[in-house]
Parts: sequence; structure tokens; C-alpha cells
Amino acid sequence: VHGDFSSPMMGDLVLPGQRLGELGPCVEGVGTHVHRGKIYASIVGMKVVSQKDDKQLLSVQGIGEQPLIVPGVDAIVTCKVKSVNPRMAKVAIVCVGAVPVKDSFRGIIRVQDVRATEKDKVEIYKSFRPGDIVIAKVISLGDARSYFLSTASNELGVAYATSAAGFPLVPSSWCEMQCSRTGVQEFRKVARLDTP
Repeated sequence: VHGDFSSPMMGDLVLPGQRLGELGPCVEGVGTHVHRGKIYASIVGMKVVSQKDDKQLLSVQGIGEQPLIVPGVDAIVTCKVKSVNPRMAKVAIVCVGAVPVKDSFRGIIRVQDVRATEKDKVEIYKSFRPGDIVIAKVISLGDARSYFLSTASNELGVAYATSAAGFPLVPSSWCEMQCSRTGVQEFRKVARLDTP
């Protein structure tokens, strides 16, 4: 799938404490740490270099581990909502494309990135709730801790959620889902999923 993640380049075997690069042109990834503006290996493994935005993402893949899957810009990701506040929803990225990630990545869906129209009328609490499973698109690296994600497209948004009563919700419109047991409507930014 085009744009799901950058193609990593495997490098040399590295040891903990070995310098890999500098912050600025590079960003730290899994298996690394930063000290005084420089990126160092934290574990024994293979150096992995991939692109993230306009920077090189430096990671270390431990020996015997699965290849590192890293979300790239324009990647479609599946995530679980961890918390919401009036400005954003904080999520854990669990899949990049159709590939599960070993360690979840943190993401943020800001209020202005929830939908493409009427952005000033968006209320995060009426779009997402903790525990919702959301399909989103990576729009940028964001800050050093979290990816910035967007659901501003019809096929993006809540794919699975449970009601306040604890039962699965069924989409009833682009902005509402209905409890499968009680029939109560709840607000969500609903993903339009194509079903065969």
C-alpha cells in the first residue's frame, strides 16, 4: 500500500552507547536515546534508517526481532483512543496499514484535524471516547513524542466503539452510532467502511 510506511535501510551492528547521529537532521526511534543533542543506541542490534517527514528516523532493531514498522506521513493507521480533552484525543497506534506494530506509537488527533468541514464546530467529546477504535491518517511527525493524525475524510474515523451501557455501537449516520442493545444514540465521528 503506497505511503503506509517508509522503507527502512538496515545498517551495521551497533552496541549500546554507540553514536548514531545528531538531533535536527535526525530523530530518535525505538532502541535509541538522546544525550546532549546526539542520538545513541540503547540496545545491541542493527541500525535502521528510515524517513519520517523530511528527517531520518534512527532506530535499532534488536537481534532476532521482527523488522521495525514505523508509521510514515500519509500512512493509514488503526489506533485506540486513550483519553480525550477539549483540544485533542490521545491515541495509541496499534496497526500501520494492515500490519500490527510490536510497540504501540502515540498519536494525537487535534480538534482541527477531526473533519474537513465546519472545523470550528467540532467537539472532541462528540467525536471520540476512550476505548474507541479509530482509523486515521498520519499527517506529520508532530512533536518528539506523538504523531499528528487526521480523520478529515469520509473513510476515516471511529470504526468500532461500545456504548455507555457496554454494548457494541452500530453506525447510524456520519456523526452518530446506535447501541445495539438499548437503541440509544451516541455522537461519534464515524468512519464510512466499505463492506463487501
